[in-house]
Amino acid sequence: MPETISVQCCVAGGGPAGMMLGLLLARAGVPVLVLEKHADFLRDFRGDTLHPSTLEIMHELGVLEQFLRLPHQKVSRINARFGDLEFTVADFSHLPTQCRYIAFIPQWDFLNFLVEVGSQYATFHIRMSAEVTDLIERDGSVIGLRADTPSGPLEVCAALVVGADGRHSVVRKRAELSVEEFGAPMDVLWFRLSRKPSDPIDPMGRFDTGRIFIMLNRGDYWQCGFVIAKGSLGEIRAQGLPLFRESVAKLAPFAADRVQELQDWEPIKLLTVQVDRLRQWYKPGLLCIGDAAHAMSPVGGVGINLAIQDAVATANLLAQPLHDGQVTEAVLAKVQARRAWPTQMTQRVQLTIQNRVIRRVLDSTVPLTPPYALRLLARFPFLRCIPARLIGLGVRPEHVRMPVG
Repeated sequence: MPETISVQCCVAGGGPAGMMLGLLLARAGVPVLVLEKHADFLRDFRGDTLHPSTLEIMHELGVLEQFLRLPHQKVSRINARFGDLEFTVADFSHLPTQCRYIAFIPQWDFLNFLVEVGSQYATFHIRMSAEVTDLIERDGSVIGLRADTPSGPLEVCAALVVGADGRHSVVRKRAELSVEEFGAPMDVLWFRLSRKPSDPIDPMGRFDTGRIFIMLNRGDYWQCGFVIAKGSLGEIRAQGLPLFRESVAKLAPFAADRVQELQDWEPIKLLTVQVDRLRQWYKPGLLCIGDAAHAMSPVGGVGINLAIQDAVATANLLAQPLHDGQVTEAVLAKVQARRAWPTQMTQRVQLTIQNRVIRRVLDSTVPLTPPYALRLLARFPFLRCIPARLIGLGVRPEHVRMPVG
């Protein structure tokens, strides 16, 4: 017989959206259970950028000072080079926030910190190594979910199930929610190169004919993203690792002495880029947020922060109904109504950059000419506040409300 648990809210997925939602609901006095399929959070090449909007939420929770004691790097500017044109894309130093910078911190440290804070509340519960496999439905409503655990099957009965289990969400698949896909012209190869004290400090992007290269300062190493045309990994690997290393050396000459650290293809990980969103994020008894509701492009690195904004809005709108046992479809619709517009606007900007800039750069037959918008950024520094606000705060920043009970 499966183990059976009853809880007010069950969150599938212990990523940034799911963990933040679990913490906020527990803080509001709502009994919540978060199910995470892995035994720990130690997975490399996950998004490690926490933007000013997320750091502001940590401040509103009263834990920012404690959080910033964890090892991290602060970045107040993002620089880029497009052909021979060098410029600053975004300058966060003028944002109206507590932290006017992006914090680079391993995602496992961030998630472990949220677990630590959430565990201070008696209503917060988390089960690791609990992989959600199916939903439990009755009369057209979701009333819980099923999961596999090391000790056997688990059934959770809940007034609300929240799918926060990422872009390959089991919850949204089992709920048969309709997905609108927008495509992407690129994928990304992620890998590390060691960093020297004499290297540049700020993260950078390099746009060259047929190639795009991103480097993020992680203290003693660079986290590198080599952008490739969608589906071209096989061709790149067939050309051989020496040619790939040579391409990296040309894009980052100061690190040319370190490309030999790439001894084989194993440490070079493929991120398959997809951009999509649900047409409807909910059905009776169920809501999807974060990547489960809308997979974002890596453009701007805003995916984690948008997911956390979803979690804050969800807690703000649903804490009281969950407390009162009155979670109706109309209430769930309010969450989508609140977060759909910023999601759509963010994806619209990402898709424009993908199709008008990235697609052209990756096409080696097209002359490399900086777009007019980038030339304006290079010429008029005050314009950098626009991408800084879009990246750092988002279209509609959310704020933490006082707990319900």
